[in-house]
Amino acid sequence: MNAPIEATGDLLCSIEDGIARITFNRPQARNALTFAMYEQMAAICEAANADRSIKAMILTGTGDKAFASGTDISQFRAFKSAQDALDYEARIDRVLGALEACRVPTIAAIAGACTGGGAGIAACCDIRIGTATTRIGFPIARTLGNCLSMSNISRLVSLIGPARTKDLIFKARLVEAPEALALGLLNEVVPDVATLQQRADETAKLVASHAPITLETTKEAVRRIRTTLSRDEGEDLILRAYMSEDFREGMDAFLNKRPPVFKGK
Repeated sequence: MNAPIEATGDLLCSIEDGIARITFNRPQARNALTFAMYEQMAAICEAANADRSIKAMILTGTGDKAFASGTDISQFRAFKSAQDALDYEARIDRVLGALEACRVPTIAAIAGACTGGGAGIAACCDIRIGTATTRIGFPIARTLGNCLSMSNISRLVSLIGPARTKDLIFKARLVEAPEALALGLLNEVVPDVATLQQRADETAKLVASHAPITLETTKEAVRRIRTTLSRDEGEDLILRAYMSEDFREGMDAFLNKRPPVFKGK
C-alpha cells in the first residue's frame, strides 16, 4: 500500500510498503505543534490501529534543527479559565495516550532539539534514534513555569526513574545525545540526519517483518506495567501551575523574547 493519509502542510503522513511516516512540518517554528497537529497525530494512530496493512510507524521532524519543540506557545493565549488548563492537559494525555497505545511499533527519528511536548511524544515511542546533535529535555522551569501532564510525568519516571526525572526538570537542561543514550532517552545515536532517516527506515522494515501479534502483545504488556497518575490525582497540580502568575509571566516573556521573572505565585 502506498498512499498519503494526511497532508495538511503542518503535519504530513504517508504510507509506503506498510510503514507510516508522520512528519512535523513547521521548520519556521522549530516544528512546534498546534492543537490541530496533536489531533491529527491521534487520528493517524487510530487509523493505523484499524489498518492491518500498516506494520510500523516513523515520527520525525522537517529539517535538522528540531524534531519538535513542544506546543506552540501562542496556543496558550486563549487560556482564560481553570477549565482551559484542565482541557489542555486532558487533550495531551489523550493524544499521547493514543500514540503510546498504537498497536504498531513506533520509531522516533530525532534530529536537533526535542523539547517539551516534542520530548513527550518521543517518550511515547517504542524506539528513539538520535543524531550527534540531538538534545532532549523539558526546560519548562526556565521558560514557562507550567507543569507536565500527569501521564508525561508517569511515563518519564518509568523511562528514566524518579531521581533523573527530577534532575532533568529541576535543572531545565537539555540532555546531549551521549547522555541521552546512557539514560535510555535514546536507543541509538547515528552521525547525521541522512544516516538517521536511513536507520529509521531500516529499523521500521526490520520490526515490520516480525510477527505482529508478538509485537502488539509485548508492547501492550509493557504499557500496562507502568503506573499512570490519573487526571483526578493531578488536577490540583495542573491548576496550581496553569493558573499561576508565573505561568502568565513565562508565556509573556517567551512570546516577547525576554527572560522571565518568576515569583512563585
